[in-house]
Amino acid sequence: MVSVKAMELESLTIDGARAAVASGETTATALAEAYYARIASEDVAINSFLALSRERAMTQAAKIDGMVAKGEPLPVLAGVPVGIKDVLAMQGAPATAGSLILKGYRPPYDATAVARLEAAGAVLLGKLNCDEFAMGSSNENSAYGNVKNPRALDRVPGGSSGGSAAAVAASLAVATLGTDTGGSIRQPAAFCGVVGVLPTYGRVSRYGLIAFASSLDRVGPFAKTVKDAATVLQVLAGKDVMDATSSDRPVADYVGSLAKPVEGLRIGVPEEYFGEGLDPEIRAAIERVLDGLKMEKCVVKPVSLPHTKYAIPTYYVIATAEASSNLSRFDGVRFGLRDAEAKTLSAMFRETRDAGFGAEVKRRILLGTYALSAGYYDAYYRKAQQVRTLLTRDFLAAFHEVDVLVAPVTPTPAFKLGEKTDDPVKMYLEDIYSVAASLAGVCGVSVPCGETKDGLPIGVQIMGKHFDEATMLRVAAAVETGQ
Repeated sequence: MVSVKAMELESLTIDGARAAVASGETTATALAEAYYARIASEDVAINSFLALSRERAMTQAAKIDGMVAKGEPLPVLAGVPVGIKDVLAMQGAPATAGSLILKGYRPPYDATAVARLEAAGAVLLGKLNCDEFAMGSSNENSAYGNVKNPRALDRVPGGSSGGSAAAVAASLAVATLGTDTGGSIRQPAAFCGVVGVLPTYGRVSRYGLIAFASSLDRVGPFAKTVKDAATVLQVLAGKDVMDATSSDRPVADYVGSLAKPVEGLRIGVPEEYFGEGLDPEIRAAIERVLDGLKMEKCVVKPVSLPHTKYAIPTYYVIATAEASSNLSRFDGVRFGLRDAEAKTLSAMFRETRDAGFGAEVKRRILLGTYALSAGYYDAYYRKAQQVRTLLTRDFLAAFHEVDVLVAPVTPTPAFKLGEKTDDPVKMYLEDIYSVAASLAGVCGVSVPCGETKDGLPIGVQIMGKHFDEATMLRVAAAVETGQ
């Protein structure tokens, strides 16, 4: 047996981990221990993990090792170490959503996405840091400290799934789960130089997800390669009776589709994504991607998404309105934090929420409550929903002309810690290229496509038609191969 130390965790893929366990080159138990040792040594500087689920992980690893010993067929993720964003329920582990108000809460059940990973053989290492209730673009809103970008420790990893992206980038897990409401998978993936997938709304079950904005929230994977991300998505995708919004449309063979050539595919370039404010190094990197796709005999053509300029205000009305409603359940009564000094029920509600929620969450609850209030509902919330329909129609019209869209993920590379915390508007504008796809419900993926002169990762965003993740991932694989 080859020692795990001799294995390069930095380059280990799902196929590599599974093959090493299946062949007896290592064991699932030894592999899990190696990752825990790496977390202990490396995560002190990064702060990606909030809690480790060692007992559960080792039980699963022993189960996989037993299957190997008996010569039983192994599932697709057998022995693969995986991390889970702390907005997803996982039995026996905390689920804080990065908030003080849920400190100490341990759900008695698994989210469907978590259960499907474990059923596929994954070894669940623990829970990953994130912006509080997934509200943020930098992972500086967590009640449990900032996550730092492994590629540059003075910079943000992106948010809200910063811990999930950082853990993959730092090789603290082979793959991780994140969530994306307005860019929270794609932006951290771009900032940390990994692959992050936003599935079509309804493609992956949201059961067991602590909700931020229910019409926008989606669960998706982070990985180092497109194939690994496709493998995890294959496990996650499909109808779930516990989630009425999950789709029963057939799930394509995502992994098999990666081998298909991209020749002849129509690539749309939305002109609204390449205007003022886009970093020139990011622009140049994406132009190189488009040149590479042309060399693969794709047809590259400009398209228009004319209502893109309204995407940010539309998103921040709808998302905050839904947050105001969803977060009303955190009141000190049923779970998590409770103010012990309050003398009345109303004071307990008020003081618990005041102490438990951070500044950004309070800001969004207030914005959302205002948008839903009498006299303002029609002016703000209803109008935002109407604009959302226009944005969706933009995408549908574009996808009549092209198979996928290629665009930036973010206007800038990873910015410095603290650089934008005092200016919420600047922070919100980091989502300018990601929220439209979220509002429209289409799928997207961020793929590494180079670096800045300072060595910061650059990601390219590929957006696909509703439920056409297969074509989107084909193009992503072609981009990856061309790097």
